[in-house]
Amino acid sequence: MTVRFLIVDDHPLFREALQLAIQSAHPEAEIVEAQSIEAAQEALASEAPFDLLLLDLTMPGTRGFDGLIALRAARPKQPILVVSAHDDPRIVHEAMTCGAAGYIPKSVRKRDLAEAIQDVMAGLVVLPKGYVPPDAVGVPSREADVATRVASLTRQQLRVLQMVRQGMLNKQIAHELGVGETTIKAHVSEIMRKLNVVSRTQAVIAVARLDFEAILAGAADRETAKKT
Repeated sequence: MTVRFLIVDDHPLFREALQLAIQSAHPEAEIVEAQSIEAAQEALASEAPFDLLLLDLTMPGTRGFDGLIALRAARPKQPILVVSAHDDPRIVHEAMTCGAAGYIPKSVRKRDLAEAIQDVMAGLVVLPKGYVPPDAVGVPSREADVATRVASLTRQQLRVLQMVRQGMLNKQIAHELGVGETTIKAHVSEIMRKLNVVSRTQAVIAVARLDFEAILAGAADRETAKKT
């Protein structure tokens, strides 16, 4: 079975370097290149599944982690290895929070890059050498912040959020819950406000690593306690 890679980077020389690193471990690999997030989305939608996507965070037409978030939303289960010129621990931490499977600086040697690719494909988490998570030095982790925000949602809002995570549209959620679509729109707006995000996609990414079933169960317990 042919191993397939998608390289998302706007610099020809670095795309070539990534190709060489991939081919050193997988000589027969099929490699597709994308010079923009839009091109990468088209490749994900039209091509057969990729075993690994290698992404540069700094892409034309994107800001911050928008590119990573967009690709994760397009294919939530797609492993993405971020290969970036930035090595600030806060950026690494945020990329991992947004769902990256690994993060490696562009400055590493080809051999180290090839090993990182192999490790991520084997299901391991790859991080820069010497990386120390921001929360380890007194900065609250984003996961903890998101968990606190999610805890402020009502049980109905949690049910709506769960359905949004499943890809359901407002009309479908309204039918499922037996309420009007306007009510669902209001719930979604309030959910985004409480989670401090500006889109449904960002809301899904923000809570991707949380144990949603446990949160729902906890909300039910709190409501039961209020009635007794």
